[in-house]
Amino acid sequence: MADPKKEIYKKQARTVIKNLRRRNIEGIYCKDKYVAITTICKMIPKGSVVGLGGSTTIVESGLVDALRNLDIELLDRYKEGIPSAEIFKMRKRGLTADVFIASSNAVTHDGKLVNEDGLGNRVSSIIFGPEKVILMVGMNKLVPTVEAGIKRIKTIAAPLNSIRFGVDTPCSNTGICDEDNCLPPTRICNQLTIIEANAVAERISVILVGEDMGF
Repeated sequence: MADPKKEIYKKQARTVIKNLRRRNIEGIYCKDKYVAITTICKMIPKGSVVGLGGSTTIVESGLVDALRNLDIELLDRYKEGIPSAEIFKMRKRGLTADVFIASSNAVTHDGKLVNEDGLGNRVSSIIFGPEKVILMVGMNKLVPTVEAGIKRIKTIAAPLNSIRFGVDTPCSNTGICDEDNCLPPTRICNQLTIIEANAVAERISVILVGEDMGF
């Protein structure tokens, strides 16, 4: 008997991909992370400058390791021992990379992308700059509406990322968002973006993975 969860994911992906297409965004469904990694690597032209956004998904899936073996110039912010000043330079170069790879905090059923950043380099690169943007997204990040996507960021992604980054925010201490008392410099929810469509057809590709991945 087929896994019911996998069957639901395939059916949901079919609907979301159709709605992404209406918004000039390419959607591709991959049954697992291994197929997704192979698919993404084949999408990257030889010799490309490839930038990376902050993402647990792309690291824990093994995608970054796979990218290290390609004939590309990888702006590898995850390489061990890289000083923070160098990572900052990579973030800036990522704005004009040939290919930019990250994840999305949420994808709505009707094909909108919902994201929130601390510094803004990830959302900036998704919106404009790199010729190609590839987003690797676990099916656990599908939400019915933009409002649900924002709630997902505040109640799931932000608390987990705050703990991962080791920052002193209300949600890292209590697990609950306290917007009024969450302020810089420790606040990580600073730039909220909602991509409703893309002017350039298929500049953005959303790789939906039939697994629960990332925050």
